[in-house]
Amino acid sequence: MTVLIAGAGIGGLTLGLSLHQLGIPFRIFEAVQEIRPLGVGINVQPHAIRELHEMGLQDALDADGLKTEEVAYFSAQGGRIWSEPRGRFAGYNWPQYSIHRGRMQMLLLHALVERAGSDVIQRGAAVSDWRETAEGVEITLTDRASGARTGTAEGRVFVAADGINSRARAKLYPDEGPAHWGGVMMWRGVTRGPTFLTGRSMAMAGRRACKFVCYPIEDYGDGTCLINWIADRMMPDDYEWREQDWNRDGERADFAPAFADWSFDWLDIPRIIADAEHIFEYPMVDRDPLPAWTRGRMTLLGDAAHAMYPIGSNGASQAILDARILARELRDRGLTGDALQSYEDIRRETVNALVLANRGDGPDKVLDVVAERAPDGFDDISDVMSGDELKEVAGAYKKMAGMDIETLNTRGPLIPT
Repeated sequence: MTVLIAGAGIGGLTLGLSLHQLGIPFRIFEAVQEIRPLGVGINVQPHAIRELHEMGLQDALDADGLKTEEVAYFSAQGGRIWSEPRGRFAGYNWPQYSIHRGRMQMLLLHALVERAGSDVIQRGAAVSDWRETAEGVEITLTDRASGARTGTAEGRVFVAADGINSRARAKLYPDEGPAHWGGVMMWRGVTRGPTFLTGRSMAMAGRRACKFVCYPIEDYGDGTCLINWIADRMMPDDYEWREQDWNRDGERADFAPAFADWSFDWLDIPRIIADAEHIFEYPMVDRDPLPAWTRGRMTLLGDAAHAMYPIGSNGASQAILDARILARELRDRGLTGDALQSYEDIRRETVNALVLANRGDGPDKVLDVVAERAPDGFDDISDVMSGDELKEVAGAYKKMAGMDIETLNTRGPLIPT
């Protein structure tokens, strides 16, 4: 019998690749007819990259992503607060990558089709319901556009990796309502601009209420790169943030004035905003931690289980870890509800803590501390915040996320080969 998976996003595709690696039959059901490379840039951390390398995807990642060298934090006046190396530059055995989210998804999709064949993915098939049977589980498939029922499929277990607006999660928790919005809107874009800092740096400037994040996702080799950037602004409580749509157009006038004087010696942020070909608007949303992901022979994975604010670069990374651990438990315990529950027991409390940490601004909270202590900037950061204090914030988050260097480098593989 088969593992049935709803959603061909990063989590669902990683689960499919992991199950194929282990020789476990599976099928993926994707709601859209055409899987397109949507979104903008993401960072994938070494603990997740390790898993992708162990699935043989190193060359593809090298071709489509850039190895991040450092993360650097700056005040709203452009003063360097703190920086640290990332990935192999920090001593990890694996790199961190900056990559377009759509390219990442296509990388996984192409690898899966090449290895397992195109028949393992059924497109235009949204999973709208499920029920347990004597042999396992049966899912109901519908056309998302019309809502018409298009068939059913049977398997041994069902994994819902269908995103932040998961239908399966809504069935489990019908009173939950919409995603939680904390008041921040994000305007996102890509701009061809000059290489900055190390040329492979991820930079964050400002504070939670007004923050700019940027990093290169492509290097043109001529002193310029494609810069992925995010501009955050805290909006009034009555702001109409509407639906979550990665393709909704944004307007420069809604946010650019807040960054008009952020022209620094390391990057001219107003110019980067002005030169973007296209700008998208998206609310910074997450969902409250759940008391359970699993019910019988079904469970949640990725954003369906633990949608989190895009802080600390852990959303996609945690979905990848979900998939690997779930695949291992299915191998070790069989295609059973016990395997699903074991996966949840390993993952849920850890990831729920990350959801709440990111809601509290995760490692980025150093920006708010500095802004509060030195609202007009500083000459020497040590007069504002000690080096030990800065390291403590970063170190605590890494341990929570399972990405501190010593632990990751010394533990065995999640799926021994």
